Amino acid sequence: MKSSNLPFILQALLAAIFFGASAPIAKLLLGDNIAPIFLAAFLYLGSGTGISLVKLSQRIRSKEVEAGIKSPDIKWLAGAIISGGILAPIILMISLQNTSASTASLLLNFEGVGTTVIALLFFKEAISRRAWTAIIVITLASIFLSTNFSSGFGLSLGALGIALACVLWGLDNNFTRNISGKDPLAIVAWKGLVAGTFSFFLAFFLGNQLPSLTIILSTLVLGFVSYGLSTMLFIRSMRGLGAARTSALYGTAPLAGVLLSIIIFGELPSFMFIIAAILMIGGALLLINEEHEHSHVHTVLFHEHSHGHDDPTHGHDDTKGVHSHEHEHPAEEHEHDHMPDIHHRHGHEEEE
Repeated sequence: MKSSNLPFILQALLAAIFFGASAPIAKLLLGDNIAPIFLAAFLYLGSGTGISLVKLSQRIRSKEVEAGIKSPDIKWLAGAIISGGILAPIILMISLQNTSASTASLLLNFEGVGTTVIALLFFKEAISRRAWTAIIVITLASIFLSTNFSSGFGLSLGALGIALACVLWGLDNNFTRNISGKDPLAIVAWKGLVAGTFSFFLAFFLGNQLPSLTIILSTLVLGFVSYGLSTMLFIRSMRGLGAARTSALYGTAPLAGVLLSIIIFGELPSFMFIIAAILMIGGALLLINEEHEHSHVHTVLFHEHSHGHDDPTHGHDDTKGVHSHEHEHPAEEHEHDHMPDIHHRHGHEEEE
């Protein structure tokens, strides 16, 4: 593992902890008479509102400039909002009503599998044999959790619903990957405010009862931490690791979720649950020490993202400090350890 990748790995792990805590706490809130769609709405409104305040504070205190969202980015942002901001959380909240909090927390790691498969098939992101091994391991664990062994080999509808939500979040992650060089605070704020507002009016028109002020405030805070801060860190991590590897590191999310489930609900894990947990965590750990080096060609690249002049990739000296502007990288061929970051999304004939 390159030392330069460590900050991106730590950001992905912290994002996983924040997100992993969401399932057991959301299930606890569902027990306080809040409708699933209202719960999804306030989670995303909390995310969007909280991150907007962080953005405002950052603008006042810091001179660092991030790349803004422009017209070509809107299609990717809209796709992320629809798939991951509206559909996925509503399906998740409905499915949580019929699934234990600990199982739901662990099953949320299927998001990494969904993200990786979509990244490979539709966005041509390079995936190594080690990454494929991690995908297979996590998928196997997800199958264990989705199977209702007490009634033969039937599938649990609640678990399947959570798996579907994870696939939609995987689609969201890949849409977001294409704009990960842009301001992550702006991306999260737009996603939270638009998705939360849509879900709020949907719940209202469906006749769902508005929860108490205490529940609303609790849900807003949970949304800010588990969805807002988590997504912001996730986007920053994707800049350096790509969508597939960042999502696979989400395999550590069950640690927070399962511990909270045991504390809140007293849920003692079954033997199958323990096996699935070991498989999922092991799959994530496979990626932490991954090394990827080969001779590769950079075609001429013209894009915009925040950067500093102490970065050799951006060796110009017209301005100092972290800033953002459109710039061009000339074509070159070289060999070094790299990940599918925003400068290395080239094709691979064969991945080792």
